[in-house]
Amino acid sequence: MPNDTANSSLAGNLADTGEIVSDLSLSNRTRLHVTQALSGSRRGPRSALLFAGPAVIASIAYMDPGNYATNIQAGAGYGFTLLWVVVVANLIAMLFQALSAKLGIVTGHNLAEMCRDNFPKPAVWVMWFVSEIAAMATDLAEFLGGAIGLALLFDMPLMYGMLVTAIVTYGILLFERRGFRPMELIIGGLVSVIGLCYLLEVFITPIEWPAAFQGMITPKIPDSAALTIAVGIIGATVMPHAIYLHSGLTQNRIEITSDQQRRKLVRYSNIEVVLALAVAGMVNMAMVMMAAGAFHGSHSHIAEIETAYHSLTPLLGGAAAAAFLISLIASGVSSSVVGTMAGQMIMQGFVNFHIPVWLRRLITMVPAFIVVAMGVNTTKALIISQVILSMSLPVPMLALVYFTNRKATMGAFANGPVIRFLSIFGAAVILFLNVILILETFGAPIPYLG
Repeated sequence: MPNDTANSSLAGNLADTGEIVSDLSLSNRTRLHVTQALSGSRRGPRSALLFAGPAVIASIAYMDPGNYATNIQAGAGYGFTLLWVVVVANLIAMLFQALSAKLGIVTGHNLAEMCRDNFPKPAVWVMWFVSEIAAMATDLAEFLGGAIGLALLFDMPLMYGMLVTAIVTYGILLFERRGFRPMELIIGGLVSVIGLCYLLEVFITPIEWPAAFQGMITPKIPDSAALTIAVGIIGATVMPHAIYLHSGLTQNRIEITSDQQRRKLVRYSNIEVVLALAVAGMVNMAMVMMAAGAFHGSHSHIAEIETAYHSLTPLLGGAAAAAFLISLIASGVSSSVVGTMAGQMIMQGFVNFHIPVWLRRLITMVPAFIVVAMGVNTTKALIISQVILSMSLPVPMLALVYFTNRKATMGAFANGPVIRFLSIFGAAVILFLNVILILETFGAPIPYLG
């Protein structure tokens, strides 16, 4: 937009003098202050907060309603046994989100644009198609989650909950016109709501902490059903659209004039990724521990979000049920907003085609309305969507590994030997799990499982 461009230019001109103009937009004031922090003219703990934002937005993808569905099934059915899957998934997510952010900072392009500019056109179209399917699966989980929460809270039909969710998410998306900072603050506020709700849940739920810690460090897959849930956890935790989105959130956030500034920005980005995804990881572990403490054993059959909510009041009290519901609504609304942002970026990056946000929001709602109209079990639909995400995850992961390991693309910022090994190993783990899932889905015997 012209005003935003003018403000950006003005901010760049003022960066050398340190003068702050009050009529700059919030985003451009942030851009100005970040520039001052990179140049060393602005210091202090508060300066570090200026760099926070991209990883916070990306982190909501790791706390979306798909996580609720898989984590409830994991905790209720297997207690603390599958907590190690959450830990491993979160560590892999930290690595790949850091690499995605670095790609955007160093190249000035997002991952989808890099694929479009460097791969053959047929491959680009296939990658775009797979990524769009993943975006649809993502939005199915996010949109349904918010709608379920609102329907339970106001005792309304699920269809009405979906309509309210659509209106609220579109309203939040309108703030994107004001630049990057308002959206970062809104999503950051919703992340805080989710985190506080699950902090409360941990205090309310009777948790066997020794067993929980044991589950975090002891890899074990009891049976094929646990395998499906484990792959669903991976799909719900390491999100394809978040990998695409993060590279775009960092690419134009601040104008960088030297490799020294670029290196400093990458360092701040890595710190933000670790902190933001550590919070997301703790929320996911808290979900599993809550389900394990409340349901495993006498209520291990509970596998649906609605049933879990209605069971929490008699088991743990009204506060636990209310916290669960509030966090679900915050998760569904915020992750649906982020999913729409990612879908726009994927389409524009791969095929250089842009559609209005309202149309994108409308298109991605269709699968959710079809699922509800057909009477499909919503929690089962959430689980299946997470498996689809896991199946499509290798596309952005392998592309990201390729570009960030390539000196011709990254120059001095190309991955070193350790990160190169870890990125290839992480992608291999995902591919291996997907092969096992395909075998299990088609009924093929899986050696050593059990």
